[in-house]
Amino acid sequence: MNKIFLIPNMLGKGDINFVIPKGVQEEIKALRYFFVENIRTTRRYLKKIDPEFPIDDCHFFEINTHTTQQDIDFYFSNLSTKVVGIISESGVPAVADPGAHIVAIAHKKGWQVIPLVGPSSILLALMASGMNGQNFSFVGYLPKDKILREKKIKHLENISRKLNQTQIFIETPYRNRLLYESLVHTCAPDTRLCIAKEISTPEENILTLPIFKWQKQKPDIHKKNVIFLLDAFYKYM
Repeated sequence: MNKIFLIPNMLGKGDINFVIPKGVQEEIKALRYFFVENIRTTRRYLKKIDPEFPIDDCHFFEINTHTTQQDIDFYFSNLSTKVVGIISESGVPAVADPGAHIVAIAHKKGWQVIPLVGPSSILLALMASGMNGQNFSFVGYLPKDKILREKKIKHLENISRKLNQTQIFIETPYRNRLLYESLVHTCAPDTRLCIAKEISTPEENILTLPIFKWQKQKPDIHKKNVIFLLDAFYKYM
């Protein structure tokens, strides 16, 4: 049976052995065909796993926002192997990641899909937030337009309050401050906000506070990898 391995990547700088288990690294070493977002960064990642990794023997198929269905069909038709991997640029593949489409095709073709253990910034942030981990929603990116963004924030806050559902979202690193300003301006004072920055790296910082306390803070989140979590159900005492 054909197999496709979902290969985790590091979330940032640091010791690879701290976040990618040795057993997973051994599985990666055995692969030579990869679906990737960026060939250059993938090569660096493989060399970090093993400085002697035979890069020249590998075959890379790029998948990103510009990849068409025709490209993907061509990739699959040119696979001369029964075992292939998908590597995300950061964290786990197929979660907020273009690899999901490849996995869907693999299922359709009857391939065995094998997820390998590794860091997910979304789940790690939820674990550390102190918010509801039994009912949560990851909504991805919020609107760029300020009015639409704040309308969306209010909508998510209302859902959280009504359903006791943690709302999780992200932003492009250089727009983090704009999102933060919208959150502290829009949310109720006792709504809790968690800012999880640079998870699993030496710069990691995770803090949950009510909005009225965040209004007195100036978190260092500009151009940082951040996960935002919102909880309007829990009453801060």
